[in-house]
Amino acid sequence: MRNPFRLLSAKPPSTERDAFELVLDDGRVVRVQRVRNARARRIKLSVDERGARLTLPLRTSAASGERFAHEHRDWLQAQIDRHALDAQPALRGFESATLPLRGATVPLRWQSGRHARLQAEEAGDTAGLVFQLPARAGPTAIARALHDFYEGQARADIGRWLPRYLPALPRAPRLFRFRQMSSQWGSLSPDGTVALDLSLILARPSAFEYVLVHELCHLIQPNHSAAFWAEVEARCPHWRGERAYFHTHGRQLKASLRALLDPQING
Repeated sequence: MRNPFRLLSAKPPSTERDAFELVLDDGRVVRVQRVRNARARRIKLSVDERGARLTLPLRTSAASGERFAHEHRDWLQAQIDRHALDAQPALRGFESATLPLRGATVPLRWQSGRHARLQAEEAGDTAGLVFQLPARAGPTAIARALHDFYEGQARADIGRWLPRYLPALPRAPRLFRFRQMSSQWGSLSPDGTVALDLSLILARPSAFEYVLVHELCHLIQPNHSAAFWAEVEARCPHWRGERAYFHTHGRQLKASLRALLDPQING
């Protein structure tokens, strides 16, 4: 007879997370995220825009994982250096002179003020950004103001593009949400909410608009069938070039946004 209490017992977590520090040969100390995953069949070391990650099967000991990372520290150091070259330098209050925006590098100037706030300014034939910052504002306040500015700019772009596509859609998107995504650029939930990667505001505008079109077309075809791509083609004939742009520059865009918005990096 089947044990009735088995259904009441708590299932072991499929994923467990913690972290450890690893000293590289050049003396740098790297924080490695350790992830125990029930689906993992072997130890795996990886590096992406979020940092170093060590994936372990559930039954693998922590010591075995750390030994694996130590044995592959040369590879890890090379990957970390490559990502550092791709990423935007961290934002430094009253020091950084530029910011990435819409595929370009925009001049940035700083001024003292009561509240942390970033704004676009136009003076004659020149355009730039002004970051107002209280004297005691720390990295967290800077990151929050930058995040709010980028999201505001992204919503403004969508506000310009969306009206041309709405008439041909079966329904309008419920709302738009922006967040940092690890691999995706956008997604559409069953209730019509469109989620977009905030780093799209760093990309060239045509690439950002392609991602918007891609997600809007899922309101018509909730798949990636030939019919779906025909809908994309009708609205964005150059979509293949934009997809290739993300293949080339996507990792850099995501890494740059992380470097700009992470208070630990900016501190």
